[in-house]
Amino acid sequence: MREQYRTTELSPADLAPEPIAQFTRWFKETVANPAIHEPNAMVVSTATPDGRPSARTVLLKHYDRAGFVFFTNYDSRKGVEMAANPYVALLFPWHPLARQVVVTGRAERIGRDETVAYFRTRPHGSQLGAWASRQSSVIASREELLARYEELAARYPGDAQVPVPPEWGGVRVVPDAIEFWQGHENRLHDRLRYVREDGPDGPDARDGETWRVERLAP
Repeated sequence: MREQYRTTELSPADLAPEPIAQFTRWFKETVANPAIHEPNAMVVSTATPDGRPSARTVLLKHYDRAGFVFFTNYDSRKGVEMAANPYVALLFPWHPLARQVVVTGRAERIGRDETVAYFRTRPHGSQLGAWASRQSSVIASREELLARYEELAARYPGDAQVPVPPEWGGVRVVPDAIEFWQGHENRLHDRLRYVREDGPDGPDARDGETWRVERLAP
């Protein structure tokens, strides 16, 4: 199975001065495209300290020049792996546009106040679900999960405020490189990558960062 991508060229002159501005351009175009379901869906790849990888799709909930934020159970597989090895990758697979964005960087937990503020915006059922599911743990059956949810629904009816689970919260991926991939015919794709000049262990990415752009062979 193969497809020839026919799109316009992506050159360094087309790019915004810094990667979050460029991501915003592409993200707006993606959101406006009805062929793309859940444009904020991204694959999060983590690894154990000895290099065993794992990946899953989650939803991006916020981004700015500080990084890309999603929420999870800190005791889940990805949460445990990020605590032991903070280096992660994000992949936005926008296939109908023949585009991908790949982010690499370090994962850090966001502030508890920020987590609580977001949790309050979630639907009541999703708040209960965060308590009901001990994410990534082995369970005997779906019935066990549903019974746990019903128990919580009785304890916290629709008009009750659900507390934030202590093991649940946000993760910010602070990027050290962001690649913009545009598909073309004959597999001669454009791959333009922003790389932080100070590197992943340099000054905070939120304060006066500088980026260089490099072209990668497809």
